[in-house]
Amino acid sequence: MALRDALLPEFDHEMAGVRATLERVPDGKLGWKPHEKSFTMGALAAHLAQIPGWAKETLTQDSLDVAPVGGPAYTPPSANSRAELLALFDKNVAAGRAVLAETTDESFFQNWSLLKGGKTILSMPRIAVLRGFVLSHAIHHRAQLGVYLRLNDIPVPSIYGPSADEGQF
Repeated sequence: MALRDALLPEFDHEMAGVRATLERVPDGKLGWKPHEKSFTMGALAAHLAQIPGWAKETLTQDSLDVAPVGGPAYTPPSANSRAELLALFDKNVAAGRAVLAETTDESFFQNWSLLKGGKTILSMPRIAVLRGFVLSHAIHHRAQLGVYLRLNDIPVPSIYGPSADEGQF
């Protein structure tokens, strides 16, 4: 079995959970945040909507410089509504999944590097980046967004099992 054939069901499952969580973000709460040091709900949701697209960058490029010398620095996406968040997410899931479905085992084991100003922040095999900085990163922020929903009395979706709001799955 090719690695992609093992990773695709995991990608699909996790992205379904992310979408279910993003679907709960209310337009009227995009500016809400639980603490001064926290993301706003809109910024967190936009970040979460962007993460699946990183699969494409990870699997088709050798590196990403978030602040290239002499070039523009990375700017996070923003969205002004749940509809925009879901459109961004769906576009990124489709792009990431399409590349993942074509990636060879050999390519998964090639190194990928994250750079800032030309300096290496990390370098590891693409498969480790996909699992850590795409899938696990999305899981982390999905859970964070679930707390935001809970603090605003918005029902939290069932992901791996029942939530307090959805008794069955």
